[in-house]
Amino acid sequence: MRITTKLSCVFAVLCVICSAPIAFAQFPQDLRGTLIVLNKNGHDANFIDLRTGEILETLPTGRGPHELVVTDDGRWAIGTDYSGGDSLTVFDVGELVVARTIDLRDYPRPHGILFLPDQQQVIVTSEASQQLVIVNFHEGEIVRAIDTGQSGSHMVALSEDGATAYTSNGSANSISVIDVITGQLIKTLDVPHRPEAIATNKRGDEVWVGSNSEEVVSVISAANGEITKQWSGFSWPYRILLTDDEKYAVMPDLGNEQLRFFDVISGTEIGNIDLVGAQPQGVILYPDDRTLFVSLSGQNKVLVVDILTQEILGEYATGAAPDGIGYSPLVLKKTISY
Repeated sequence: MRITTKLSCVFAVLCVICSAPIAFAQFPQDLRGTLIVLNKNGHDANFIDLRTGEILETLPTGRGPHELVVTDDGRWAIGTDYSGGDSLTVFDVGELVVARTIDLRDYPRPHGILFLPDQQQVIVTSEASQQLVIVNFHEGEIVRAIDTGQSGSHMVALSEDGATAYTSNGSANSISVIDVITGQLIKTLDVPHRPEAIATNKRGDEVWVGSNSEEVVSVISAANGEITKQWSGFSWPYRILLTDDEKYAVMPDLGNEQLRFFDVISGTEIGNIDLVGAQPQGVILYPDDRTLFVSLSGQNKVLVVDILTQEILGEYATGAAPDGIGYSPLVLKKTISY
């Protein structure tokens, strides 16, 4: 009887061990630099060490931060305070401090943001005023405001030379094509209804746009507005990201809670990841151009994904409702308060 009891106990322990989940690193061990994450509900930004996963610092933003850009050298990051903030928050990443807040009350609901080529100025959509605003973020000065001529100008795309900008106008079902050098609206292009996500290739002759009402993503000729490619089956194509070599496109579908991957040349879908309950939103690339970060607003974390294999490599914990994210090559140390 005692032998049977001992064998039963050993068998039970082995069952527990075998059924336990296999432990793995929470985040990839070979990534270096700093991940910067805007948290919409926390009204703050996390600065995360990619090697250790540690949140080095959490800094305040204006209310409702949404989109984020980081200079190539990683020294400066600028976020748009869209939901009530009506401002830009400028972060000195190297010092882990808020350098300044730029008042945009005359240009409310700032949202989409990109650097101009000199990386001394940013171009920002003001959804409420139907304008693109060029801001010197070092001086905190408004350089120019350009009318988009359309309602609901939410996101912006920019050709690599910085000469041409495109805004997605959700309330007007259009794209505004703008000459940044002269500050003039060139034309508007009709697109499938309620456009939001927008991107362009480096030449600026193709515009990629996600249309929420018609649940499609389209590639459009900037010259004549002709749709050259289109994919369906989306619910809310939240963002569109092209790899730097323009071989792949990644699109988080917030409504279907999926991450979808496409071959740019052939137009074929090469894979997808189901993220039920995660609410995928912001997407950025690691410098290798094949590793992707995606913010999961519903789970308060950022996933790391291999674009070619669609394998999830790890994750990082964030604040409440992460959205806009950015990468800095700077390796920082945690600040110490006394």
